[in-house]
This record gives sequence, structure tokens and C-alpha cells, in this order.
Amino acid sequence: MIYLQLFLAFLRVGFFSFGGGMAALPLIEKEVVDTYQWLSNGEFLELVALSELTPGPIGINCATFTGFKVIGIWGSLVATSAFCLPSILLVTLVFHSLSHFEENIWVQRFLRGLRPVVIALIGIAAYSLAQKGIKDWFAVGLGMIVFIFVYRKKTNPILFLLLSGVAGLIWYGA
Repeated sequence: MIYLQLFLAFLRVGFFSFGGGMAALPLIEKEVVDTYQWLSNGEFLELVALSELTPGPIGINCATFTGFKVIGIWGSLVATSAFCLPSILLVTLVFHSLSHFEENIWVQRFLRGLRPVVIALIGIAAYSLAQKGIKDWFAVGLGMIVFIFVYRKKTNPILFLLLSGVAGLIWYGA
């Protein structure tokens, strides 16, 4: 039963997460924290941080790590497969009929209508993570510094992920 729940939860996320992994985060959070309570809010924040640090798309990493936490290696395979299945089906369908879609005004309008929703979902994910993850002024300052350097100065975000982890070890005590 847990395998089916895991599969259906990530299949739903995979079907409705237009816009990539960051846009999928609110949907993943709803399934794994709110609906099934497989993870607490704190564990979900750790999951997002770990998923961001590891190579690969954040949504797939979240599915893999959640599946592993819930039922081990088979859970990872089930959750990851379910999350990826809708994309595989959609890409296959689009690939085979791309010539019919690329000039279709209805498809263009549909995709144009999705853009603001994707931006809103990414905003919701950012707000939710900030609300639950930023607990003091050190975190606010660190977040602002990283934002400025990565956004304005085009600095490598991986460097700041590692440096922020070290700063957290020092500030909050090793």
C-alpha cells in the first residue's frame, strides 16, 4: 500500500509541476508533509537543501530522497519513476508531433498562460522555505549576501552553498 501511495503522490506532482523542480517544491511539500506526513517541516527543509547540494534536478532529487526515507532503495526507485513518468510521456508525445505544435497558436497561448503560474509556484516555494528556514538575523543577512553575490555579481551558487554551510557551522556552533 505504501508503494502505491508513494507512486501516486509523485505521479501527481510529476503531472502538475510545470516549470521545473523549483515550481514542483510546493506540490512535493503538500504531498510529503501535509497529505502523508512522511516528513516534518524541518525534514522537508533539509531535503530541499540536500537536493540542491547534490547533482541533478532538485525535483528528482527530492523524489529520490523522500522515497528512500519512506521505504528505502525501492521507495527511491518508485518515487523517482513516478515523478519522471509524466515528463517522459509528454516529451515523447511532443517529440513525435512537434511540427504540428510549434506553430499552433493555441499551444503558444496555452504555454504563455502557464508562465505566470510557474513564476507564482516558484514564489510560493521561496516564501514557504524562507518562512520555515530563516529563524534569525544571521540567516537573513546571509541570505541577502548570497542573493546579492549570485544575482548581481553572477557568482557561482555552489560556492555559496558550501560557504554558507561552513558559516552555519561557525555561527551556530560546530
